[in-house]
Amino acid sequence: MNKNYDPMTSNVGDEIFRNGFFHFNITRMTEDIHSGNLEVEVETIYIKEWFNRHFHSRINESHLPSIDVSIPIIQAEMRPGLYEIIDGNHRIEKAYREDLPTIQSYKLKGEQLLPYFKDKEKYVAFVEYWNSKLC
Repeated sequence: MNKNYDPMTSNVGDEIFRNGFFHFNITRMTEDIHSGNLEVEVETIYIKEWFNRHFHSRINESHLPSIDVSIPIIQAEMRPGLYEIIDGNHRIEKAYREDLPTIQSYKLKGEQLLPYFKDKEKYVAFVEYWNSKLC
């Protein structure tokens, strides 16, 4: 736990992923991946295998036609060894419906998420949650 944690500044219009109590700044995360400031694993996801282990999330059907499946999705380690999509649920759903075999993803480990919390309270809760899973 970093007692001097300073949340990343969010700008108006930034995309924020809300996973229950945890809020991550997807816009800043994506910018850092593309600039090379955040080095992440690139992984090919086999779509049918993914959906055999994960559920289809609810999506906005009217938004689906405009989705570009060539943009990698972002997976985040929300519990030790367990990854969830935090950006790209529409992309993977569209790829599934178009019967594409794979989609690319950026895969972030739990500790790589820490700089992208919207506020300190959520950072503290995530670190406490994460540490409880390691015991």
